[in-house]
Amino acid sequence: MSLAVMTMVLFAACLHATWNFVLKSGDDKYLGMTAVVLGHIPFSAAALVYAPLPGREAIPYIIAGAVLHVGYQLFLLASYRIGDLSQVYPLARGVAPLFVAGISVALLGQHLSWLELAAVITIGAGIMSLTAVRRSDGMRNGRAATLAIITGGFIAAYSLVDGLGARMAGTALGYYGSLSMINAAIFAATMGIVRPGVVTRLVCREWRLALGSGGASFLAYSLVIRAFTLAPIALVTALRETSIIFALLLGVFVLKERFSLVKTIATVITMLGVVLLRISS
Repeated sequence: MSLAVMTMVLFAACLHATWNFVLKSGDDKYLGMTAVVLGHIPFSAAALVYAPLPGREAIPYIIAGAVLHVGYQLFLLASYRIGDLSQVYPLARGVAPLFVAGISVALLGQHLSWLELAAVITIGAGIMSLTAVRRSDGMRNGRAATLAIITGGFIAAYSLVDGLGARMAGTALGYYGSLSMINAAIFAATMGIVRPGVVTRLVCREWRLALGSGGASFLAYSLVIRAFTLAPIALVTALRETSIIFALLLGVFVLKERFSLVKTIATVITMLGVVLLRISS
């Protein structure tokens, strides 16, 4: 992975952490997630005007990716309701790059060097070590752990589908513009059933939140999909998950949370994985 691609993905990780930070800080998690997803719409529309449209052969990937993104978003919302998210979310984000690396090597014929595999495993271990930060019983029950692993499975699945789909489409921006429009439509319909009124409230009163968080999210994942077309999907996925470290730092410096020994160790391990990834290049 070149330095330019690494910089692109790390910037995307920082943007991803920012919108997740806004979502976690809000009182109404359904409103926050709806703002992010529907906030993609104006940016998706602009992308579809200026970027080449994906070819017909990419349509199955676009539809599958949109469905997987909705699944991830709904499970992420569910994770906010079970225990302490600081226990659940690191496990979800940590197992995802391990799933992607395993599938890429075993089923897709992707070759990764031993140093690259070591980097992916180190980043995943560093992120998952944050589950040792115990503020409640969030990870001490099977439901929370199961939910986290399922969420990680969705992350891994949409990463693989989007990476392959964008390569086939020949246009990362056109691919994601199409996918996010379908994602927004499915998610809005789902919210109309499970949380009636949230879409109307968003459009009428919280549109600034949608534009801000949706814009950050759209740009972040557009950069990631572009990186998928330039570097191995497993390496991009692992590096993208460093977003949780950026979120941790936002908590420390913005919310004045305590930077504990466990958080320090997790950060050091994750950054060691990033260094290994750079050395492997």
